[in-house]
Amino acid sequence: MGKVAVVAVGGNSLIKDAKHQTVEDQYLAVCETSNHIADMIELGYDVVITHGNGPQVGFILLRSERTRDILHAVPLDSCGADTQGAIGYQFQMALYNEFKKRGIKKKAATVVTQVVVDKEDPSFKNPSKPIGGFYSEQAARERKEKEGWDIVEDSGRGWRRVVASPIPKEIVEEEAIVNLIKGGFVVIAVGGGGIPVIKDDHGDLLGAAAVIDKDHASSLLASNIKADVFIISTAVEKASLNFGKPDEKPLDHATLEDIKKYIQEGHFKPGSMLPKMKAIVAFLEKGGEKAIITCPEKIKEALLGKTGTHIVK
Repeated sequence: MGKVAVVAVGGNSLIKDAKHQTVEDQYLAVCETSNHIADMIELGYDVVITHGNGPQVGFILLRSERTRDILHAVPLDSCGADTQGAIGYQFQMALYNEFKKRGIKKKAATVVTQVVVDKEDPSFKNPSKPIGGFYSEQAARERKEKEGWDIVEDSGRGWRRVVASPIPKEIVEEEAIVNLIKGGFVVIAVGGGGIPVIKDDHGDLLGAAAVIDKDHASSLLASNIKADVFIISTAVEKASLNFGKPDEKPLDHATLEDIKKYIQEGHFKPGSMLPKMKAIVAFLEKGGEKAIITCPEKIKEALLGKTGTHIVK
């Protein structure tokens, strides 16, 4: 393999806003991101794309809920598989067309990826990740009684189902991903953090009703395949210290130890930059050399050292 980059594509690269959620809108957003991926390839990188799938899974769950009287429900692990395939297809088409336009001799392939989690992970006993739509308290308690859901009240907006968000331990299709990279493919993998699976007492795989953090799964993949750079593509050009405060300061360069200190000092918000920074810490602690945070349209400039937040050991 040449220089390998794992790019974790954020939700803003798939759904721009509430008015652009259709499949057609998502494809146009994927086309924009594919343009930036092609830039990376022209810089000499072999690329693995990972992506989120939260809204897309939510759409499937909502359709399932609306048709529950006439169709079977879709299990959460199958929702993950469905969205990996659908989003992967969009990336494959968009990249094919972009490569054709530029004369790049590359193709893309999607690996529907299973990610092993520990069945004893504490999050299974204390599920906290909200999924799906909002319910009245009565409807939510009916689901809890009949279907075994864990439910919580969500910020005064209604009641929601919550599931576990376990730590990823093993990527089942890792060898296939590596072989595709060696074969010259751009690989789309670990979509939505991967399909969470557990191993039973015989070592057989079973789907789990859980959601794995996309950035943590991407970090694990980047570490395991010894990626040269791990890029988290998000809504901002750079991460910041004291985000949202009068003394906010863009962060251009930092070391692993700097980031650990900033995390301790509370510079990064739990629902936003904190999990991304923790994923980068994990990548660097497991042998990675460099990570970058930037927005999709600035990826090329960031790789050339002109922008983005650069974090090294």
